[in-house]
Amino acid sequence: MKQEELKEFLEEAYYKYNSKSFIDNDPICIPHLFTKPLDIEIAGFLSATIAWGNRKSIIANGNKLMQLMDFTPYDFIINSTKKDLLPFEKFVHRTFNGKDCVFFINSLKNIYLKHKSLEQCFAGNGSNVKDIIVNFRNEFLSTKHLPRVEKHVSNPDANSSAKRLCMFLRWMVRKDKQGVDFGIWKSINMNQLCLPLDVHTGNIGRQLGLLQRKQNDWKAVEELTNKLKEFDANDPVKYDFSLFGIGVNKAL
Repeated sequence: MKQEELKEFLEEAYYKYNSKSFIDNDPICIPHLFTKPLDIEIAGFLSATIAWGNRKSIIANGNKLMQLMDFTPYDFIINSTKKDLLPFEKFVHRTFNGKDCVFFINSLKNIYLKHKSLEQCFAGNGSNVKDIIVNFRNEFLSTKHLPRVEKHVSNPDANSSAKRLCMFLRWMVRKDKQGVDFGIWKSINMNQLCLPLDVHTGNIGRQLGLLQRKQNDWKAVEELTNKLKEFDANDPVKYDFSLFGIGVNKAL
């Protein structure tokens, strides 16, 4: 497929899959329960954190977390006591257990006491997404924790694809007229974002000749993102909808 034909193909898939009908069956439906930016970013961060495995299970457990927070995530994070956190000790999503969950809430509380928002914390952490994620990770893990929780905050310096954090950043930063991504963060530009790389986007990227690297790691993230910038330098990550949608729906 020629470059122009490939761009047209990706653009058509982008508009097909980037629609409000996408929301209901995707973890992004959890932050869409809210209208206040601080609630949205907390719900988005926690939902993205558990976004692996069966999507129905992810959404069910995302809803459970919000229910435990009385559907007021920012207020809960800021004002929660040790007693308030007891119900979270029983939370489980795959390998993310109650102790991990309690740590995440305590670490978020620490961040909000130091920063006005998660946006401020992320945005002050570097000029490129790799540095932003690595430095955020260091700050997030500065709260006392068990070693096991570290696996739930991806590290691009260890060549992790950091799929869930890249996806969370896409949700917060990308802004268009389609109504799926929120675009509520202004301190990071869309052209700084990196593609959330998973099995679907990786496989389709390879089939379309956009990705040569065989492993789904950070080097592959950079390779695929840079290739997509040839089609849209200002918003390369919009093609996440294209690659993911084509992969999930077996549309290639």
